[in-house]
Amino acid sequence: MAKKKIRRFDILTIFPETVTPYVQASILGRAQEAGLIEVKTHDLRVWSTDKHHKVDDTPYGGGPGMVMKVEPFERAVRELKGGGVRGEGRGRREEVRGKTRVILTSASGETFTQKDAKRLEKYDHLIFLCGRYEGVDHRVEEYVADEAFSIGEYVLTGGELPAMVMIDAIARLVPGVIEKDSLARESHSKKGYREHPQYTKPAVYSPGASGRGKTIAQWEIPDVLLSGDHKKIEEWRNKHSVTK
Repeated sequence: MAKKKIRRFDILTIFPETVTPYVQASILGRAQEAGLIEVKTHDLRVWSTDKHHKVDDTPYGGGPGMVMKVEPFERAVRELKGGGVRGEGRGRREEVRGKTRVILTSASGETFTQKDAKRLEKYDHLIFLCGRYEGVDHRVEEYVADEAFSIGEYVLTGGELPAMVMIDAIARLVPGVIEKDSLARESHSKKGYREHPQYTKPAVYSPGASGRGKTIAQWEIPDVLLSGDHKKIEEWRNKHSVTK
């Protein structure tokens, strides 16, 4: 019997403690327990060539802040592609078989979209490089990473949140992680599509009184959702979905 393929995600960061709790919780945690995905966080300092485990230095040409060095990233990616593990998961694993993609989180990268999530889900192994400080030596993007992504037109203090966002978006597309029917009609399942509104019990909610003692109007769900008429419900959902 062929061995089941597991999607592998490796995250390189100098703050692994900020990432681990999220990737071990909820759907991502259950997917790992089920053997569908593997998410490992690694301390980039392990691959530093400096005796003090330094991973940054002053920028050439002057300027504020510190820039993350190329050496730790290059050494880490080379080892991880060969199946090596340090930091959180010590020891050796089998050599990675299949397609690997290396992603740098960068405020100047292309904006990550659902289309990218679908494309990257096809890879067997994804390595995320998390920047910090003033940025990352550009040679990392030029020679180590395959592509660079941001998650919006704003700047964060580090690349850990973008890495988690992208892993979450990609991992939920791996077969078995989310029910197939749930993926079929959700927002962004096709370009410009926004899913219809969703409701649950109670059908009528009374939020209580306002500060002046006046009763606020009850909040009710659309009557059609209580009708039991599946054709009309489907028509309502189609009407209230948006395709731009």
